[in-house]
Amino acid sequence: MKKLCTAAAGALLLLQLHSLAQTTAKDSITLQHGAHRIGNRTDAGMARWRSLRLGQFIHWGLYAIPGGEWKGKTYNGAAEWIRSWKEMPQAEYDNLYKQFNPVNYQPEQWALQAKNMGAKYMIITTKHHDGFCLWPSKYSRYTVASSPWKKDIIGPMVDAYNKNGIDVYLYFSIIDWNHPDWRASPKTPADSIAYGRFKVFVKNQLQELLTKYPTIKGFWFDGTWDDSWKNDGAFSDELEQYLQKIHPGLIIGSRLRADEKGARHFDSNGRLMGDYEQGWERKLPEKIADIHGNDWEGVMTIPENQWGYNARWAGHIKSANELIEMLVKSTSLAGNFVINFGPKSDGTFRTEEVQRMQEIGQWMKVNGAAIYNGGYAGFEKQDWGYYIRKNGTDSVFMVVCNVPVSGDLRVKLPQQTTLTHAATLENPAQAITPEVTGKNEYFLRLETKNFHTPVVILLQTSRNTGNDNGRFEKAKT
Repeated sequence: MKKLCTAAAGALLLLQLHSLAQTTAKDSITLQHGAHRIGNRTDAGMARWRSLRLGQFIHWGLYAIPGGEWKGKTYNGAAEWIRSWKEMPQAEYDNLYKQFNPVNYQPEQWALQAKNMGAKYMIITTKHHDGFCLWPSKYSRYTVASSPWKKDIIGPMVDAYNKNGIDVYLYFSIIDWNHPDWRASPKTPADSIAYGRFKVFVKNQLQELLTKYPTIKGFWFDGTWDDSWKNDGAFSDELEQYLQKIHPGLIIGSRLRADEKGARHFDSNGRLMGDYEQGWERKLPEKIADIHGNDWEGVMTIPENQWGYNARWAGHIKSANELIEMLVKSTSLAGNFVINFGPKSDGTFRTEEVQRMQEIGQWMKVNGAAIYNGGYAGFEKQDWGYYIRKNGTDSVFMVVCNVPVSGDLRVKLPQQTTLTHAATLENPAQAITPEVTGKNEYFLRLETKNFHTPVVILLQTSRNTGNDNGRFEKAKT
């Protein structure tokens, strides 16, 4: 590979300046349980996470049985929250485990679908807010072992995905509506004693998951917004350090921690707690400044707001092209993108989800080189789409999502940078001849203007210590 061009050096300088700013900035508040690291992790495990870019999220549990409906009435919220709905008697929901029997669950098929989609890691809900465990936990009777299915769900899934080269992360909800000791906000001394027992239960279950499934790469926490959790920053700090001690290299996002003043994600001095920012849920940053130099991950639903299986998808349903563009945008802003799926209670995926996986996979087979190990390019963004730099190289990809009616794509390079070669990934043998239009500016003309999916063009650039197309005179005013 060639040496980094000016743009790459500029992007690197931007990150270095951010790191320096973090290092030299003085904290205004003294914290014992705030962030323990300045800047991003630099170890091999985190570098791997950073290179994967596309992930799959699976929301699956008892909530797939009602599928957002109960006795002829439709719940308008996310399906996995139906137990909190006034029309759903809690006792009736808590007995749904007697019906959980996913006879069509085939983890090998799930893993192959994810692989063909291009996913490099996955996240599975081991236990959502309802407290039902998809593994046979010895610390609870409210598990898959008590269901008609009886067998472990998580173990075979981890094995199948690992076999297909996909890293596994375990979702775990701190909230547990089924546990007698869970408290959203302790009001009495008895509540505090009960919640003390609950914290031991949480720690035991997490240790159990790490012991049973030692190949997992990290935890994805949820349900950490209750006062009971926010007001005990010492415990979340202790828990994170405990988990990383027994599983070195474990990756944990910003949702787990709170500091002693109740701040989540970022401590009271504004420093990220955790290994990457998890605040991007069903939304994405608009520009590189929005991520403040942090590693980050965006998670996205296909319908408007459904995670677990819902029989009726309402509102806008995202197309494969929309999801691909979101993936591209995330990669261009140095982030990971995770697409959510909610299997039915029998273990199958709805037709729309299978179609999205297939269509995204078809695009990734041709264009995945632009996504994996991609990051911020440092080029001036244009209206046609996004730039992505292959990290550590001078290769820059143009991902064109909006082809102009002229077919001409404007490319504006940093100073002292020359465009030496351009070709689409779909037809790499046929070079696109650039038209010089100004200092460091070109047009790349697409002869075909009608594309059904985003088109990717690989640019090769070189350093130019001369006068950058100096025959162009600066306009006089």
